[in-house]
Amino acid sequence: MVFWQRLLITLLVMVVASLIIAAVWRSVFNMTIPSYVAGVVAGLAALPVWELLKKIKPKKEKNLQSENF
Repeated sequence: MVFWQRLLITLLVMVVASLIIAAVWRSVFNMTIPSYVAGVVAGLAALPVWELLKKIKPKKEKNLQSENF
């Protein structure tokens, strides 16, 4: 997986995690979540996702022209 795809997926996970924790926080405490708490949760959610995506290697394309010569 190329860098920009990993980055995009990681950012999406961060946003989704932040939205989910904000909804849970709002329902439990009946107030908005402090931004630093949402950032910490999003960052902690992004770490394992980034590491998992780093392990997914891009597929190597065969260069058919070089094999014929």
